Amino acid sequence: MDTKLLKANEESIDLACKLLAEGEIVALPTETVYGLAADATNSEAVKKIFEAKGRPSDNPLIVHISNFDMLKKITSRVPEDAKKLVNKFWPGPLTIIMPKSDIVCSEVCAGLDSVGVRMPSHPVAREIIEKSGIVFAAPSANLSGSPSPTNAADVFADMNEKIPLVIDGGSCDAGLESTVISVLSEVPIILRPGVITKEEIEKVLNKEVELDPHITEKAEISGEVLSPGLKYKHYSPKANVVVVKGSLENFIRFIEAHELENAFVMCFDGEQDQMDLPALPYGKIDDPKSQAHNLFAVLRDLDRLGAENIFVRCPNENEGVGLAVYNRIIRAAGFKIFEV
Repeated sequence: MDTKLLKANEESIDLACKLLAEGEIVALPTETVYGLAADATNSEAVKKIFEAKGRPSDNPLIVHISNFDMLKKITSRVPEDAKKLVNKFWPGPLTIIMPKSDIVCSEVCAGLDSVGVRMPSHPVAREIIEKSGIVFAAPSANLSGSPSPTNAADVFADMNEKIPLVIDGGSCDAGLESTVISVLSEVPIILRPGVITKEEIEKVLNKEVELDPHITEKAEISGEVLSPGLKYKHYSPKANVVVVKGSLENFIRFIEAHELENAFVMCFDGEQDQMDLPALPYGKIDDPKSQAHNLFAVLRDLDRLGAENIFVRCPNENEGVGLAVYNRIIRAAGFKIFEV
């Protein structure tokens, strides 16, 4: 397949709408990461997403909409907690799991009776939904398990000859996938952390919200899952990744004591000159949003540099956006974590 890489403009957006209407898949920018979009009501189109990514079919997708009329069509009921979150955070990087309607094909939801929905804020994604009238399912536009793409060049590297079109809308703002929260029960549960935090959600709902234990703990999950990002290894470069918790001094001692072949370091801004190994910073130590914005791009840069082993300085995993960064890093490392 000849894959076109086109700048976002009226012509390329019209082409994307045409392809989606014809049951094809298109890679496009959102404010989180680039997504691989297909008509969420078209089973054959959605199957093409799984084929292009090499994604397991029991890993559900997220449906993207641009207005509240679309929400009413793809859900059978909008719970009260969902209404509060929608009014505060949409459009934006929050996915809410609600009861689905019959219009959403079963492949999107991995056979479940619920669907994850979000309203992106990126103008390109919103314009494509509005112009086409199509609600689309869209996981990250990468090969399954690899770091999510935050620019069009990385999408093209993974999807060349697998899809007809990649729309280049520049670098993504957030850099991490959306927060996912289920409101199917009385106590909402965050299934995947993102830049919209547990603390912000609890303030809006005026009640406590739970965190799924699989966010920070390794566990084998059999059967159905409500959200992407829970069941399989994710976000991982080709290299072996090791996460190291502790002070900078102890981190340096640790990597000096563990000589690994073709090793690199991911550290915080300003620390790279203190490393004996080649090092790439992925954000400021006290600014998890900068870490989130840069994380996947740096992991992909290390792949291009041929890294075989990567030592990662651990972010503050206890709260806020830091939890989301920590979640992605430990999954990229396959939960190989050392505390020093």
